[in-house]
Amino acid sequence: MRETIQRVMAAEDEARRLVEAAQRDSEVLLADCRRRAQVLVEDVQREARLAAAEMLEVAARAAQAEREQRIRRAAADIEASIRLDERVAREAVDAIVRHLSGRGAP
Repeated sequence: MRETIQRVMAAEDEARRLVEAAQRDSEVLLADCRRRAQVLVEDVQREARLAAAEMLEVAARAAQAEREQRIRRAAADIEASIRLDERVAREAVDAIVRHLSGRGAP
């Protein structure tokens, strides 16, 4: 009987050691998983920041191109709406030449 009790106690001790070892192993594994998850989160955040920066750059270039196109269209519209007839243009050129040559106003 004594031998049976000792075996049961030994088995309980062994079971307790196994449970404690499993708990330690699970804590180590959990800590490792947390570290890996943190690295993954940081990687995803970095990739998201890079993607956002790239999207902003593309949007800025598109906005700049749109702005330049609008300016060109506006300039063309202005040029089209301000056509001088030939006589007025010739008089303006003559006045500018007289002014630059020092002959004064007509």
